[in-house]
Amino acid sequence: MQIMEATVAANPWPLRRERAAALAERYPHAAEMLRLYSALAVVQEAAVQLIPSPAGGGGQGGGIAALAVELLLPGIVDVTVEMGPRVVRDGVVNIFCSADLVNLVQRWLDQQPLDPVETYLARASASPILEVMTPDPNPPPQRGRELEMEPSRTNCPNCGGPPQLSYFAVSGEALVSGPRYLVCSRCANNWVFSRMTCAACGESTGNNLPIYQEQEHFPHVRVDGCQTCRKYLLTFDLRRDTRAVPIVDEIAALPLDLFARNQGLTKITPNLMGN
Repeated sequence: MQIMEATVAANPWPLRRERAAALAERYPHAAEMLRLYSALAVVQEAAVQLIPSPAGGGGQGGGIAALAVELLLPGIVDVTVEMGPRVVRDGVVNIFCSADLVNLVQRWLDQQPLDPVETYLARASASPILEVMTPDPNPPPQRGRELEMEPSRTNCPNCGGPPQLSYFAVSGEALVSGPRYLVCSRCANNWVFSRMTCAACGESTGNNLPIYQEQEHFPHVRVDGCQTCRKYLLTFDLRRDTRAVPIVDEIAALPLDLFARNQGLTKITPNLMGN
């Protein structure tokens, strides 16, 4: 059981919804998933306002898994049934009707293997709580919590989760490149990471780190691959698009995921929508 205290943090959900709506218009191939994401964000934003502080005094026993099931999971199911693709709709209904939901979310928190629909339901329910419940109260500089840690750390220094994606920040100074950050797939924490290093295995030999880009449709996004471990993630350059919200833009960048898979690469962590 994980018990933490809720802390005051910037509200990231309105910006995410706004970006999802804009990208749904720009990228028809991702419109259904972006609209679902936007609807999920409404549920998540409303639910996290109800998290007690300290969290140990609320929920069914005070644990994050119980809190997620109590405050978020029913709304996640409702939105998914209304707006999600059929395979996800049917899957979440079956899980909601038959599974031990607290145990399911706890298994996700413990990083145990789940099938894609179980992962979606547990992650959509629990990750917002992890995002606002942290032992580090410092506010984020780039729409996520930043911890200045050693630049070779591949797992989140806040919760131990694997990275979802990386991005280059805007430095604020002409001709000066901003640092590279990894974003946690579980709590959305950001931490500084080496620019030319695999975020999965730590490989740093340039010849083993292919980069793929599609400039016409995704000029601010690239695939960072690794020939050593055969993993990849997407990297977003906020200098090229200052309006980008990486965890939302990643949903729209599905064609780059498909390209990476065709190169025999496996994503370090699929995003919330399973890509």
